[in-house]
Amino acid sequence: MKELRLALLISGSGTTAEAVIRASKDGRLAGVEVACVIVSKPGALGIVRALRAGVPEKDVAVCQPRSFPSSKKFGEQIIKECKARGADFVGQYGWLVKTPENVIEAFAGRIVNQHPGPLDPGRPDFGGKGMFGRRVHAARLFFVRAVGRDFWTEMTTHRVVAEYDMGAVVNTRRIVINLDDTPESLQERALPIEHELQIETLGMFVRGDVKEMKRTIPLVLPGEEKILEEAKQKAILMYPNG
Repeated sequence: MKELRLALLISGSGTTAEAVIRASKDGRLAGVEVACVIVSKPGALGIVRALRAGVPEKDVAVCQPRSFPSSKKFGEQIIKECKARGADFVGQYGWLVKTPENVIEAFAGRIVNQHPGPLDPGRPDFGGKGMFGRRVHAARLFFVRAVGRDFWTEMTTHRVVAEYDMGAVVNTRRIVINLDDTPESLQERALPIEHELQIETLGMFVRGDVKEMKRTIPLVLPGEEKILEEAKQKAILMYPNG
């Protein structure tokens, strides 16, 4: 067993971050202490949620990418905020900006990301640039209905690397896709399970029993790549704001 001092990186509503904060305080997540919350967007609802969940105002820091002349400088500020509070592990929960490489290097092996859909790093999947929020759920619905199989979706935790959603998967939870599901209904059912998954994953890091996962059967079979890309493009058009 080892203790983690966690920095939570968020960009929006912060529902997962709030769930993690509360779990760290009520005993469900023993060994995890929230060191700080770093927010990429001023005025994000996640700030209110974090404060309401008990994070001191001094430990909620806004780091807006456009305020820095380069990704490196942006990363240096994130690292500075983390080090000032003794954070030694980073969780990205609805973090919608590209994580600077110097942050990834500073927390190598100790930085994970929440993703609302199934991933298959190194092969076509439901991640990548622009794939977040309802877009992921919409793309998954379009795809499985087009190919007529695998009527399920999966929430994911993966390691963070320089490329979007390409880090090794370390934990997943699966739910069935219903015939009448919409992206909104799928998101609504998935979100509380995403919260549970992130809490469970942090517990795995505390216990030291994290194992990287690799699919034996690809999510997207040979010849289906075009269907996937069309599904993603439809999802982006349907949800221009994610």
